[in-house]
Amino acid sequence: MRTTLAIDDDVLYATKLEAARRKVSLGTAASDLIRAGLKAKGSAREKPPATVGPFALLPPRDEIITPEHVRRIQEQEGI
Repeated sequence: MRTTLAIDDDVLYATKLEAARRKVSLGTAASDLIRAGLKAKGSAREKPPATVGPFALLPPRDEIITPEHVRRIQEQEGI
């Protein structure tokens, strides 16, 4: 995926050095360094939510959502 990031000069410099050392693109070096940082911190990587068509599915809950729930939320939100 292509994106634009605003990063500090020292981080850019270190990433460029890493990319040159490994002879990879700047994006590859940045992705690998970010992944290593996430792994080192023990961050739990969540899977992307399951989808049906364009809609993300919510995780299971211990309640059933009824039309009354929907109406109440619509009233609260002014929809």
